[in-house]
Amino acid sequence: MQFEREQLQQHTQRHNTRRQFLKMSLGLTTGLIMPNAFATAFKQPERKLSLINLHTGESLSSTYWAEGDYQASELHAINRVLRDHRTGDMAPIDKDLIDLLNILHHKMNGKQPFHVISGYRSPKTNAMLNQQSSGVAKKSLHMQGKAIDIRLPGRHLSDLRKAALNLDAGGVGYYSKSDFVHLDTGRVRHWGS
Repeated sequence: MQFEREQLQQHTQRHNTRRQFLKMSLGLTTGLIMPNAFATAFKQPERKLSLINLHTGESLSSTYWAEGDYQASELHAINRVLRDHRTGDMAPIDKDLIDLLNILHHKMNGKQPFHVISGYRSPKTNAMLNQQSSGVAKKSLHMQGKAIDIRLPGRHLSDLRKAALNLDAGGVGYYSKSDFVHLDTGRVRHWGS
C-alpha cells in the first residue's frame, strides 16, 4: 500500500512538473510570436478592462487577469456585456482581443471606458446586417468573438485608429462617419477613411 502511494505521488509530481514546463514554454513561445504590444500585457500583474455597451446601457469595470491567470467569472462578465444585443446570444470573446483592448486603453492613456458599438454578433444578426450594408462581411470575425467596434471618449477617433494600427496586431477598420474603430484579432490589415 505504501509503495502504491509513493508511486502515485511520484507520478503526480512528474505530471505537475511537466504541466508547469509546458505552461512556461507556451508563455515563452507566445511572447516570441506575438506583437510587442502583447508582450507588454504579459508583464502586467493585473489586466483591467472597462466597457459600456451603448445598446444595452450595461457597463463593466473588470480585472480579468490576476494571480497569473485569466479570471473565469470576469471573462464571463465581459462575454455578457459584449453579447449580441439583438438576440441575446452570448459567445466567448477572444482573450487576445480582450488583451488588445487593455493595451490600447493604456496606449491611449484612456480615462473613460470604451464605448462598444458592436461586440459578438450571432450568425443571424450578421446575415441581417450584411443584407442592409456592404460594410458588413459575410464571415465577420464578430461571429467568432474576435472583433469589436469601439470609440474612446475623450480621445479623437483618428488617434484611436493610429494607436490601433501601431499595435500591428490584427485588423483595424476606420469608420469616421459612423464614429467608431473596428478592431479584430485576424490577420494584420486596415481599411476605411
